Amino acid sequence: MSTTTNANYGQPALIGGLVMGVLSALPFVSAGNICCCLWVLVGGLVAAYVLQQNQPGPIQPGDGALVGLLAGLIGAFVQVIVSIPISLLIGPMERAMVQRIIEMSGNMPPEVRGIFERYGNNGASTAFMFIGRIFALMFWLCIGAVFSTIGGLLGAVIFKKNTPPGTIDVTPASPSA
Repeated sequence: MSTTTNANYGQPALIGGLVMGVLSALPFVSAGNICCCLWVLVGGLVAAYVLQQNQPGPIQPGDGALVGLLAGLIGAFVQVIVSIPISLLIGPMERAMVQRIIEMSGNMPPEVRGIFERYGNNGASTAFMFIGRIFALMFWLCIGAVFSTIGGLLGAVIFKKNTPPGTIDVTPASPSA
């Protein structure tokens, strides 16, 4: 029996999703996801922590997993939305850096040079970027659903409040037929 039957998952899931999405979209910081989807797990942990802080008693692992799942789904949308303006700002700098790499490396194999030239000279079309964002959203929905749920489950166990002394946990009787 869950002690958080009146739990409001909205605020904790939103906060956890924002943490996951923003940290996963930021350049360099997003590299933390290389380590076992760190920011996705942290989003679930944060959601479970906020849920526990909003409850008078301990939350159940199932509540942590559910709020973690919701945070992962919200975080996927946040990641894709936040990454769009970042890509638009960083894209020209990346292309300029690739051009410098091509100019400075004289003995680069022709295959590698071709890859760099295609990336450096090719401004992505709007349709290609749109399709890429849809695939990114699907990817982050899957990753967020799995790893943020695990993070929420871990958060429910790690941040679980102790039952106050003198409290008796009584399971309600099932209705008789």
